[in-house]
Amino acid sequence: GLFAVMLIVLFASGICFGASPEKKAKIAAKSWLELVDAKNYAKSYDDAASFFKVMVKKDDWINTLTGLRSMLRGVVSRQLVSTKFETKMPGAPDGEYVILVYKTKFEKKENAQEVVVPMLDPDGKWRVSGYYIK
Repeated sequence: GLFAVMLIVLFASGICFGASPEKKAKIAAKSWLELVDAKNYAKSYDDAASFFKVMVKKDDWINTLTGLRSMLRGVVSRQLVSTKFETKMPGAPDGEYVILVYKTKFEKKENAQEVVVPMLDPDGKWRVSGYYIK
């Protein structure tokens, strides 16, 4: 009994540690985008990377996103089109970043691109450090 439980625990933690940066970044981006889509902009700020919070004020973030999303309206579809791992980003500290590009269709904008950049935070968790719409 106990041996089987230990094996399961080891196996589960192995999956966790074995996940690639790209995979962890995609998971972080997905849950973060769900907050943004649900207009939960304050929580999206709270859940962002520490570097992001140093660069952007919470009120500014909420106001910008509120304006942007009310103009574009809801997400009709979102498809990941590219994933790129980087250790250097302009204007940001060296670290681990994954640039995720989504082809997104909003109610008011057919062919948009969303760029989401999760990074490995100092506490070892992947969090979004950048977001923009092209």
